[in-house]
Amino acid sequence: MSNLIRWPLAALAVWGGVWYLYLFLVEQGIHSSVAMLFATSAGVIAAATAWHKGFSQARTAALAMGFPVSFWLMGMATVPAWVWLLPLILIIWIYPMHAWRDAPIFPTPLNALREVPRWAILPAQAKILDAGCGAGDGLKALRLAYVNAQWIGIEFSRPLSWLAKFRCPWAEVRCGDIWEDHWGAYDMVYLFQRPETMPRAVEKAKAEMKPGAWLVSLEFEAAELKATAVTDASPNRPVWLYQAPFTGQSRVKI
Repeated sequence: MSNLIRWPLAALAVWGGVWYLYLFLVEQGIHSSVAMLFATSAGVIAAATAWHKGFSQARTAALAMGFPVSFWLMGMATVPAWVWLLPLILIIWIYPMHAWRDAPIFPTPLNALREVPRWAILPAQAKILDAGCGAGDGLKALRLAYVNAQWIGIEFSRPLSWLAKFRCPWAEVRCGDIWEDHWGAYDMVYLFQRPETMPRAVEKAKAEMKPGAWLVSLEFEAAELKATAVTDASPNRPVWLYQAPFTGQSRVKI
């Protein structure tokens, strides 16, 4: 029930705030087209934030489209047609299609990795890679699990990498392609990808990761490998642990 209450209130707050922004800008003498663009962009940013907080795709889309749809239904849409493309361009800039094919924005719950150190023991100042770090949620969870490590994040989306740098100033965050980065330098590689990209991740890990290093995947199993251990720190989100060279291990449930 609490989730249902939070959802309508969140939507009403975003839509009301965006409409207030639009009316305020128009009152200040801003042209309606420009005010509409700013208001729609604000709704898109609010929707992206909600997505990071775990909102569903449908609710995220509703947050983003609430203002422009209501704007059009009220007969106020007297702006050029191309203006409506600008919010879509903004979304593509924030999260390009290349990154979307690898993994949509999946935020890692803060405590999802808290049980990993019980099995994957790392040396001091170990190098831990969050491959596809998004806005930095995975880096925060890794820091909570391994307080004496070096945390590295790679994110294809430049705006998200900027956000991750801002949220995680203690980590090294780079804008780049996780598939072009060599994983041999890391003691642990953390993934929260999607099932379709896991086979590619497995092949890369087998080819590049050094003996003793750990491949850790939240929620999605590397079906080609036998897991060293599986943890259940987060409800319905198992964490799969694999230790290189990824052969001969038996699965242990923690």
